[in-house]
Amino acid sequence: MNHRLPISRVINLISEDSQRLWTVDESEARRRLLASDMGAVLEIDGSFALVAQDGERVVLARSLDRPLRYFLAKATDGPVLIVAERIDEIAAELARHGWLGQFHPSYTRMAPAHHVTTLRLIGCPDPNPVHRRFFDPPRATQSKDLDLIGRQYIEAVYGELRRWLAAHDATAAIGVPFSGGIDSGAILLCLYQLLLNEGQSPARLKAFTLSVDGEGEDAKQARDFLSRTHLEMLGEIVEVSSSVLDPLRAVGVIEDYKPLDVECAAVNLALLARIRERYPDWRLLVDGDGGDENLKDYPIEENSELTIRSVVNNRMLYQEGWGVESIKHSLTYSGGYSRGCVRSYACAREYGFEGFSPYTRPSVIAVAEAIPFADLTEGSHERLYALKGEIVSRGIRSVLGLEMPVFPKRRFQHGSASAKQSARLFPGNEAGYRGHFETLHAAGV
Repeated sequence: MNHRLPISRVINLISEDSQRLWTVDESEARRRLLASDMGAVLEIDGSFALVAQDGERVVLARSLDRPLRYFLAKATDGPVLIVAERIDEIAAELARHGWLGQFHPSYTRMAPAHHVTTLRLIGCPDPNPVHRRFFDPPRATQSKDLDLIGRQYIEAVYGELRRWLAAHDATAAIGVPFSGGIDSGAILLCLYQLLLNEGQSPARLKAFTLSVDGEGEDAKQARDFLSRTHLEMLGEIVEVSSSVLDPLRAVGVIEDYKPLDVECAAVNLALLARIRERYPDWRLLVDGDGGDENLKDYPIEENSELTIRSVVNNRMLYQEGWGVESIKHSLTYSGGYSRGCVRSYACAREYGFEGFSPYTRPSVIAVAEAIPFADLTEGSHERLYALKGEIVSRGIRSVLGLEMPVFPKRRFQHGSASAKQSARLFPGNEAGYRGHFETLHAAGV
């Protein structure tokens, strides 16, 4: 006896307007996903969260800089796949169909970056998704020449900024969330030189620096950076009161509870809210997110799971976490920056900005992965932490002919406020953040 297959349905809640494809349209991008040509998928340029369907087969893929979540619901006539950027959007869609009883935030799934995820909508029991990597850059293939590494890294950053600039209105204002640190500093210098080289006005460019209660080291550092590079005309200090910083609100915006991401999002939201107040029509932001991940500039001592060996020897550890096949990989969130991208993306979306970071692009990550970190550091934490400044400053000197100031690393949430305020505002309370997240969905939606 022939049994009729259940209807394969996909509800895609991701707006077509949110796709930022530079060289192909969405229909061509979906065709590449369905063709399972990993090389062609890697060549999809821009920021995207894509869904394509061929009968019961559904394929998903996203760029590193944005989330792509899904949930498999059960209907009487077969499985229904709901795809969205946000967990609360999935919950609301389930409620509209009377399926809210099936929901729990931990049942949602995040498509991991740099992979094509394939699902088959064939009902009970649900088959596991298959993740196939489309970006797998070779590791540690570069020489130990820091001048060469720096030049190639900044050339890749500059190239991605040039391609991004070409895809946007040549008159639109461009904002850089700017601390004067290595990543935002290199972005600002590259953008400034790029606008000049392209015959466009650098007056389009502005560096926004957050200062909480008129304090924080970032404001002083940003002024110093701009003074030493003769770009004082680009700077704008954005002052906010510490009373507006709300980590619990940030939990709701990014739908996560990891302290560093929550607290970064809290100050990011304060900055973006004030920019939006001052400039109602501003749209484009270019930030330095992903730069720390590329050049492995995180304090290993603060994470008991890490050793310098694990950091320098694991493929894209800070970008992807331990990997989709590992026990530690979170199905609900993914890992590394593949999880943490919401700290920028969700905050920008909250206030109607379109964000971009060249550090998240495959061409830039590929240069970083080729760096022989193990040989350069020889097991030394101090050598690892010093590498980023050396690589980026040498690259800026080689590519732009500029001397870039290099200051000690400081996280966004710690540099925007005084040390005393940072300790009070950002206690690193994961249990409290997790508890608040759970209350947001306690009643269903």
